[in-house]
Amino acid sequence: INELTSPGARFAVGVAEDADVGSNSLQGYELEANGYFAVEVKESPDGSKFAELVLRHALDREREPSLQLVLTALDGGDPPRSGTAQLCINVTDANDNAPVFAQDRYRSSLREDASVGSTVLNVSASDADVGTNARITYGFGKMPAKVLHKFAVNAESGMITLQEALDFEDARGFTLLVEARDGGGLVAQCKGEIEVLDVNDNAPEVTLTLVSSPVQEDAPAGTVVALLNVNDPDSGENGEVSCELLGEAPLKFAELVLRRALDREREPSLQLVLTALDGGDPPRSGTAQLCINVTDANDNAPVFAQDRYRASLPEDASVGWTVLNVSASDADAGTNARITY
Repeated sequence: INELTSPGARFAVGVAEDADVGSNSLQGYELEANGYFAVEVKESPDGSKFAELVLRHALDREREPSLQLVLTALDGGDPPRSGTAQLCINVTDANDNAPVFAQDRYRSSLREDASVGSTVLNVSASDADVGTNARITYGFGKMPAKVLHKFAVNAESGMITLQEALDFEDARGFTLLVEARDGGGLVAQCKGEIEVLDVNDNAPEVTLTLVSSPVQEDAPAGTVVALLNVNDPDSGENGEVSCELLGEAPLKFAELVLRRALDREREPSLQLVLTALDGGDPPRSGTAQLCINVTDANDNAPVFAQDRYRASLPEDASVGWTVLNVSASDADAGTNARITY
Protein backbone atom coordinates (compact mmCIF):
# COMPACT_ATOMS: atom_id res chain seq x y z
CA ILE A 1 0.00 0.00 0.00
CA ASN A 2 1.42 3.38 -0.96
CA GLU A 3 2.06 5.72 1.93
CA LEU A 4 0.06 8.49 0.27
CA THR A 5 -3.14 6.37 0.24
CA SER A 6 -5.95 8.46 1.69
CA PRO A 7 -7.69 7.42 4.91
CA GLY A 8 -10.95 5.65 4.15
CA ALA A 9 -9.48 3.40 1.50
CA ARG A 10 -10.64 -0.22 1.69
CA PHE A 11 -8.79 -3.45 0.99
CA ALA A 12 -10.41 -6.88 0.73
CA VAL A 13 -8.50 -9.64 2.52
CA GLY A 14 -10.42 -12.72 1.45
CA VAL A 15 -12.96 -15.02 3.05
CA ALA A 16 -12.53 -17.49 5.90
CA GLU A 17 -14.25 -20.88 5.50
CA ASP A 18 -16.09 -22.82 8.17
CA ALA A 19 -17.52 -26.31 7.45
CA ASP A 20 -20.15 -25.93 10.16
CA VAL A 21 -23.57 -24.47 9.49
CA GLY A 22 -25.94 -22.15 11.19
CA SER A 23 -24.69 -20.35 14.26
CA ASN A 24 -21.64 -22.60 14.33
CA SER A 25 -20.46 -21.16 11.03
CA LEU A 26 -18.36 -18.01 10.44
CA GLN A 27 -19.87 -15.02 12.16
CA GLY A 28 -17.24 -12.23 12.04
CA TYR A 29 -13.67 -10.97 12.03
CA GLU A 30 -11.41 -9.21 14.51
CA LEU A 31 -8.18 -7.33 13.80
CA GLU A 32 -5.24 -6.98 16.10
CA ALA A 33 -5.13 -3.51 17.65
CA ASN A 34 -3.05 -1.07 15.61
CA GLY A 35 -2.88 2.62 14.81
CA TYR A 36 -3.79 2.46 11.14
CA PHE A 37 -6.40 -0.13 10.14
CA ALA A 38 -9.78 -1.33 11.25
CA VAL A 39 -11.68 -4.35 9.95
CA GLU A 40 -15.25 -4.35 8.71
CA VAL A 41 -17.36 -7.44 7.95
CA LYS A 42 -19.11 -7.48 4.61
CA GLU A 43 -21.66 -10.03 3.35
CA SER A 44 -21.74 -11.19 -0.26
CA PRO A 45 -24.93 -12.04 -2.13
CA ASP A 46 -24.43 -15.73 -1.44
CA GLY A 47 -24.41 -15.03 2.29
CA SER A 48 -20.70 -15.52 2.91
CA LYS A 49 -18.98 -13.03 5.13
CA PHE A 50 -15.66 -11.46 4.09
CA ALA A 51 -13.35 -8.95 5.74
CA GLU A 52 -12.30 -5.50 4.49
CA LEU A 53 -9.44 -3.53 5.94
CA VAL A 54 -10.28 0.16 6.25
CA LEU A 55 -7.44 2.70 6.50
CA ARG A 56 -8.19 5.03 9.39
CA HIS A 57 -4.96 7.07 9.59
CA ALA A 58 -2.36 8.03 6.96
CA LEU A 59 0.61 5.74 6.59
CA ASP A 60 4.23 6.88 6.84
CA ARG A 61 6.82 4.60 5.25
CA GLU A 62 9.67 6.54 6.85
CA ARG A 63 8.27 5.77 10.32
CA GLU A 64 6.89 2.26 9.71
CA PRO A 65 7.89 0.63 6.42
CA SER A 66 5.83 -2.49 7.11
CA LEU A 67 3.06 -3.74 9.38
CA GLN A 68 2.48 -7.26 10.72
CA LEU A 69 -1.17 -7.71 11.80
CA VAL A 70 -3.21 -10.74 12.90
CA LEU A 71 -6.70 -11.16 11.49
CA THR A 72 -8.97 -13.51 13.43
CA ALA A 73 -12.12 -15.20 12.06
CA LEU A 74 -14.71 -16.23 14.69
CA ASP A 75 -17.66 -18.62 14.51
CA GLY A 76 -20.81 -18.50 16.71
CA GLY A 77 -20.45 -21.88 18.46
CA ASP A 78 -20.33 -22.51 22.17
CA PRO A 79 -17.57 -22.48 22.92
CA PRO A 80 -16.57 -20.39 19.85
CA ARG A 81 -13.75 -21.50 17.59
CA SER A 82 -11.44 -19.24 15.61
CA GLY A 83 -8.84 -19.18 12.88
CA THR A 84 -6.13 -16.61 12.25
CA ALA A 85 -4.24 -15.19 9.29
CA GLN A 86 -1.05 -13.12 9.32
CA LEU A 87 -1.38 -9.90 7.32
CA CYS A 88 1.94 -8.51 6.01
CA ILE A 89 1.46 -4.98 4.74
CA ASN A 90 4.40 -3.37 2.95
CA VAL A 91 4.20 0.41 2.79
CA THR A 92 5.60 1.61 -0.53
CA ASP A 93 7.44 4.90 -0.83
CA ALA A 94 6.02 8.15 -2.12
CA ASN A 95 8.15 11.22 -2.72
CA ASP A 96 6.80 12.98 0.33
CA ASN A 97 10.18 14.08 1.70
CA ALA A 98 12.31 16.82 0.24
CA PRO A 99 16.10 16.62 0.55
CA VAL A 100 17.55 18.12 3.74
CA PHE A 101 21.02 19.69 3.88
CA ALA A 102 23.27 18.80 6.80
CA GLN A 103 23.71 22.55 7.37
CA ASP A 104 21.61 25.55 6.39
CA ARG A 105 24.76 27.61 5.88
CA TYR A 106 28.26 26.53 4.93
CA ARG A 107 31.28 28.77 5.38
CA SER A 108 34.75 28.61 3.91
CA SER A 109 37.85 30.80 3.58
CA LEU A 110 40.02 30.76 0.49
CA ARG A 111 43.26 32.60 -0.24
CA GLU A 112 43.05 34.75 -3.33
CA ASP A 113 46.02 32.89 -4.84
CA ALA A 114 44.23 29.51 -4.56
CA SER A 115 44.75 27.49 -7.73
CA VAL A 116 41.93 26.70 -10.15
CA GLY A 117 40.45 23.34 -9.19
CA SER A 118 40.86 23.88 -5.45
CA THR A 119 38.08 22.53 -3.23
CA VAL A 120 35.94 25.34 -1.86
CA LEU A 121 33.15 23.50 0.01
CA ASN A 122 31.65 20.05 0.45
CA VAL A 123 27.87 20.22 0.84
CA SER A 124 25.77 17.21 1.77
CA ALA A 125 22.04 16.50 1.78
CA SER A 126 19.96 13.44 2.64
CA ASP A 127 16.45 12.29 1.72
CA ALA A 128 14.28 10.08 3.92
CA ASP A 129 12.63 8.48 0.88
CA VAL A 130 14.02 5.46 -0.95
CA GLY A 131 14.98 4.53 -4.48
CA THR A 132 14.86 7.24 -7.11
CA ASN A 133 12.92 9.44 -4.71
CA ALA A 134 16.02 9.57 -2.51
CA ARG A 135 18.60 10.00 -5.27
CA ILE A 136 20.02 13.52 -4.91
CA THR A 137 21.75 15.67 -7.48
CA TYR A 138 23.40 18.99 -6.66
CA GLY A 139 23.45 22.25 -8.58
CA PHE A 140 23.47 26.01 -8.21
CA GLY A 141 20.40 28.17 -7.83
CA LYS A 142 19.91 31.51 -9.54
CA MET A 143 23.06 33.58 -9.10
CA PRO A 144 24.93 36.28 -11.08
CA ALA A 145 26.81 34.96 -14.11
CA LYS A 146 30.06 36.23 -12.60
CA VAL A 147 29.63 33.87 -9.64
CA LEU A 148 28.48 30.93 -11.78
CA HIS A 149 31.64 31.24 -13.88
CA LYS A 150 33.79 31.33 -10.74
CA PHE A 151 32.65 28.05 -9.16
CA ALA A 152 31.46 24.59 -10.18
CA VAL A 153 29.54 21.95 -8.20
CA ASN A 154 29.79 18.19 -8.73
CA ALA A 155 26.23 16.97 -9.31
CA GLU A 156 26.85 13.63 -7.58
CA SER A 157 29.12 14.47 -4.64
CA GLY A 158 28.22 18.09 -3.81
CA MET A 159 31.87 19.15 -3.96
CA ILE A 160 32.28 22.80 -4.99
CA THR A 161 35.53 23.73 -6.73
CA LEU A 162 37.13 26.92 -7.98
CA GLN A 163 36.88 27.50 -11.73
CA GLU A 164 38.53 30.93 -12.14
CA ALA A 165 41.28 32.77 -10.29
CA LEU A 166 40.20 34.91 -7.34
CA ASP A 167 41.13 38.54 -6.74
CA PHE A 168 40.62 39.98 -3.28
CA GLU A 169 40.79 43.49 -4.69
CA ASP A 170 37.91 42.67 -7.04
CA ALA A 171 35.68 40.71 -4.65
CA ARG A 172 36.25 39.98 -0.97
CA GLY A 173 33.65 37.24 -0.76
CA PHE A 174 30.89 35.30 -2.52
CA THR A 175 27.52 33.89 -1.50
CA LEU A 176 26.55 30.66 -3.27
CA LEU A 177 23.01 29.31 -3.51
CA VAL A 178 23.28 25.51 -3.66
CA GLU A 179 20.36 23.22 -4.51
CA ALA A 180 19.75 19.52 -3.81
CA ARG A 181 17.12 17.91 -6.02
CA ASP A 182 15.71 14.39 -5.50
CA GLY A 183 14.50 12.02 -8.21
CA GLY A 184 10.91 13.15 -7.74
CA GLY A 185 11.72 16.82 -8.32
CA LEU A 186 11.65 18.11 -4.74
CA VAL A 187 14.33 20.73 -4.04
CA ALA A 188 16.14 22.00 -0.95
CA GLN A 189 18.51 24.97 -0.78
CA CYS A 190 21.42 26.08 1.38
CA LYS A 191 23.87 28.95 1.28
CA GLY A 192 27.63 28.80 0.96
CA GLU A 193 29.58 31.85 2.14
CA ILE A 194 33.10 32.11 0.70
CA GLU A 195 35.53 34.56 2.29
CA VAL A 196 38.45 35.59 0.09
CA LEU A 197 41.66 36.13 2.05
CA ASP A 198 44.08 38.81 0.93
CA VAL A 199 47.52 37.83 -0.33
CA ASN A 200 50.29 40.35 -0.83
CA ASP A 201 50.06 40.15 -4.60
CA ASN A 202 50.17 43.87 -5.35
CA ALA A 203 53.25 46.02 -5.21
CA PRO A 204 52.81 49.65 -4.11
CA GLU A 205 52.31 52.07 -6.96
CA VAL A 206 54.12 55.39 -6.77
CA THR A 207 52.71 58.20 -8.91
CA LEU A 208 54.29 61.63 -9.19
CA THR A 209 51.40 64.01 -9.66
CA LEU A 210 53.46 67.23 -9.77
CA VAL A 211 57.16 67.79 -10.35
CA SER A 212 58.65 71.28 -10.17
CA SER A 213 61.77 71.09 -12.27
CA PRO A 214 63.92 73.04 -12.53
CA VAL A 215 64.08 74.46 -9.00
CA GLN A 216 65.84 77.71 -8.25
CA GLU A 217 68.85 77.00 -6.11
CA ASP A 218 68.02 79.80 -3.72
CA ALA A 219 64.54 78.40 -3.10
CA PRO A 220 63.85 78.49 0.64
CA ALA A 221 63.48 75.38 2.79
CA GLY A 222 59.86 74.22 2.69
CA THR A 223 59.45 74.77 -1.05
CA VAL A 224 57.31 71.97 -2.58
CA VAL A 225 59.35 70.24 -5.26
CA ALA A 226 56.93 67.39 -6.12
CA LEU A 227 53.63 65.85 -5.09
CA LEU A 228 53.35 62.07 -5.00
CA ASN A 229 50.66 59.47 -4.49
CA VAL A 230 51.42 55.99 -3.11
CA ASN A 231 48.72 53.32 -3.44
CA ASP A 232 48.59 49.63 -2.56
CA PRO A 233 45.23 47.88 -3.18
CA ASP A 234 46.02 45.08 -0.69
CA SER A 235 44.52 45.19 2.79
CA GLY A 236 45.86 45.15 6.34
CA GLU A 237 49.61 45.01 6.67
CA ASN A 238 49.85 44.04 3.00
CA GLY A 239 48.56 47.50 2.12
CA GLU A 240 50.47 49.54 4.71
CA VAL A 241 53.19 51.39 2.83
CA SER A 242 56.35 53.13 3.98
CA CYS A 243 58.60 55.15 1.69
CA GLU A 244 62.27 55.89 1.45
CA LEU A 245 64.27 58.13 -0.86
CA LEU A 246 67.42 56.75 -2.43
CA GLY A 247 69.94 59.39 -3.42
CA GLU A 248 71.49 62.22 -1.47
CA ALA A 249 68.83 64.88 -1.51
CA PRO A 250 67.64 67.65 0.81
CA LEU A 251 64.02 66.43 0.59
CA LYS A 252 61.32 64.89 2.75
CA PHE A 253 57.82 63.27 2.25
CA ALA A 254 54.92 62.99 1.43
CA GLU A 255 55.22 66.13 -0.52
CA LEU A 256 58.77 66.34 -1.68
CA VAL A 257 59.78 69.49 0.17
CA LEU A 258 63.16 71.16 0.47
CA ARG A 259 64.62 70.69 3.93
CA ARG A 260 67.84 72.64 3.29
CA ALA A 261 69.27 74.98 0.68
CA LEU A 262 70.34 73.77 -2.74
CA ASP A 263 73.67 74.49 -4.36
CA ARG A 264 73.67 74.34 -8.15
CA GLU A 265 77.44 74.71 -8.28
CA ARG A 266 77.81 71.49 -6.30
CA GLU A 267 74.78 69.58 -7.62
CA PRO A 268 73.34 70.90 -10.89
CA SER A 269 70.72 68.12 -10.86
CA LEU A 270 69.28 65.60 -8.39
CA GLN A 271 68.79 62.00 -9.52
CA LEU A 272 66.37 60.40 -7.05
CA VAL A 273 64.73 56.99 -6.63
CA LEU A 274 61.60 56.85 -4.51
CA THR A 275 60.85 53.38 -3.08
CA ALA A 276 57.53 52.40 -1.47
CA LEU A 277 57.58 49.20 0.64
CA ASP A 278 54.47 47.46 1.97
CA GLY A 279 54.17 45.49 5.20
CA GLY A 280 53.52 42.06 3.66
CA ASP A 281 55.55 38.92 4.22
CA PRO A 282 57.49 38.87 2.03
CA PRO A 283 57.17 42.61 1.36
CA ARG A 284 56.64 44.03 -2.11
CA SER A 285 57.95 47.34 -3.37
CA GLY A 286 57.35 49.92 -6.05
CA THR A 287 59.70 52.64 -7.26
CA ALA A 288 59.62 55.94 -9.11
CA GLN A 289 62.58 57.85 -10.54
CA LEU A 290 62.80 61.58 -10.30
CA CYS A 291 65.22 64.04 -11.87
CA ILE A 292 65.20 67.61 -10.58
CA ASN A 293 67.33 70.21 -12.33
CA VAL A 294 68.62 73.11 -10.26
CA THR A 295 68.66 76.53 -11.93
CA ASP A 296 71.25 79.14 -11.13
CA ALA A 297 70.87 81.96 -8.66
CA ASN A 298 73.46 84.79 -8.52
CA ASP A 299 74.84 83.58 -5.23
CA ASN A 300 78.53 83.73 -6.19
CA ALA A 301 80.60 86.92 -6.65
CA PRO A 302 83.38 87.01 -9.22
CA VAL A 303 86.72 85.79 -7.96
CA PHE A 304 90.08 87.08 -9.38
CA ALA A 305 92.67 84.51 -10.15
CA GLN A 306 95.06 86.46 -7.88
CA ASP A 307 94.47 88.84 -5.05
CA ARG A 308 97.47 91.02 -6.16
CA TYR A 309 99.01 91.49 -9.58
CA ARG A 310 102.50 93.02 -10.15
CA ALA A 311 104.08 94.33 -13.32
CA SER A 312 107.12 96.32 -14.46
CA LEU A 313 106.74 99.13 -16.95
CA PRO A 314 109.55 101.05 -18.75
CA GLU A 315 109.22 104.80 -18.43
CA ASP A 316 109.21 105.17 -22.17
CA ALA A 317 106.28 102.84 -22.62
CA SER A 318 104.00 104.19 -25.27
CA VAL A 319 100.32 104.76 -24.92
CA GLY A 320 98.50 101.48 -25.46
CA TRP A 321 101.25 99.46 -23.89
CA THR A 322 99.83 96.36 -22.15
CA VAL A 323 100.50 96.76 -18.49
CA LEU A 324 98.65 93.75 -16.93
CA ASN A 325 96.23 90.95 -17.78
CA VAL A 326 93.83 90.34 -14.90
CA SER A 327 91.35 87.45 -14.86
CA ALA A 328 88.30 86.64 -12.76
CA SER A 329 85.78 83.80 -12.80
CA ASP A 330 82.24 83.31 -11.50
CA ALA A 331 80.83 79.95 -10.36
CA ASP A 332 77.34 80.94 -11.44
CA ALA A 333 75.95 80.30 -14.89
CA GLY A 334 74.52 82.32 -17.74
CA THR A 335 74.25 86.05 -17.26
CA ASN A 336 75.07 85.59 -13.58
CA ALA A 337 78.53 84.43 -14.65
CA ARG A 338 79.16 87.11 -17.28
CA ILE A 339 81.93 89.39 -15.94
CA THR A 340 82.75 92.95 -16.86
CA TYR A 341 85.88 94.80 -15.57
